Amino acid sequence: MRAVRHPGEMRWETRLLAVIVATMVVFGIVAVYGASSMVVSRGGTVDASYAIRQLIGASIGGILMVIASQVDYYRWRQLAWPLLLGTILLLLITVLPFTTSIAPRLNGARRWIDVGPGTIQPSEIARLVVVVWCAMLATKKGIQVREFKKGVMPFVVVLGSLFALVLLQPNLSMATLIVMLGGVVLFAAGARIGHFAMLAAVGILVALKGIESAPYRMARLTSFLTGGDPLEGGYQIQQAMTGFGAGQLFGVGLGEGQQKLFLPYAYSDFLFSAIGEEWGFVGACFVIGLYSTFCWLGFRIARTASDPFGQYVAVGLTAGVGLTALMHMAVNVKLMPTTGLTLPFMSYGLSSQIISLAGAGILINIGRLRGKARGERRKEPRPETAVPERSLARADAWARR
Repeated sequence: MRAVRHPGEMRWETRLLAVIVATMVVFGIVAVYGASSMVVSRGGTVDASYAIRQLIGASIGGILMVIASQVDYYRWRQLAWPLLLGTILLLLITVLPFTTSIAPRLNGARRWIDVGPGTIQPSEIARLVVVVWCAMLATKKGIQVREFKKGVMPFVVVLGSLFALVLLQPNLSMATLIVMLGGVVLFAAGARIGHFAMLAAVGILVALKGIESAPYRMARLTSFLTGGDPLEGGYQIQQAMTGFGAGQLFGVGLGEGQQKLFLPYAYSDFLFSAIGEEWGFVGACFVIGLYSTFCWLGFRIARTASDPFGQYVAVGLTAGVGLTALMHMAVNVKLMPTTGLTLPFMSYGLSSQIISLAGAGILINIGRLRGKARGERRKEPRPETAVPERSLARADAWARR
């Protein structure tokens, strides 16, 4: 029989997880500073504005992470439907034709909503909400997730709707990631492999259709498959690989990388390449080690969570970080066609940073509450206010007289 560990014996996992997240955030701010040190800002000057904004995002996200780590994760189950409906509303704002005043087209896409001094990216919010909602419904369905009509079909409808809305922005890579995260939660809940195979086949056909509908996506895919002319869709990957080659073992030094002058968005979509150039092979291995440790800890927390909802949320949140980081790195080392996915906790982007840190806070809370039933999570009386057992025994003996 497997021994049951006391909750206090498992706190090292959540503490180490917090340390790993903090390390990635700090290292990411430094890496963003190096990758953007020669980028000209809107004012026509070269400054540390990207790193400063990343620090602001890390500060806001850090506060949310602390709050989320203290709030019972079970409350997210009660908020799953309102969060999903709110996310759908935000995604609709980015695609409706009469909302361009608050959701303008930038670089050919409408992915951001202006909110005062900053912007929010609804697809990043959807990346977190889809995990919570799928975990809620999978817990509610129970063994029914093994049935297609009653179990899998509701997930297909909602995930398909989110996929369509994000694809219309357009953002195929994020739309695909959102569907994959829903699939991970379903897989953890025990859905049939046959259903996955059928839906995967349909998903591949839809993705190929989406690639064909956009010439730039088709050029990227063709260049990746054939190794054709770098100027025909493979320019970014070619520059990224050049950066890795220049970095060699220990890198050229912080801020000394030259590929950021030729590589678009070296501080976000191609940050791993910038790290490889400025920090070398050692720095790249350090980053891989951080994400590997995060996933190891996240899946350990999921395996020992107190209830199915906590298990599914932990699996989804861990997979969200792991899959995003893996796809980002794969693009940077020419193992995948170019996408727009960033490195969680590291790449420049306020929405990504804030949502990633909030998700880490939820994961830490799941880890903290392992081994406790819901009724045991209520605030227990302080030791000094509790009645001593000796006093209770005396009162019982007096009552028997």
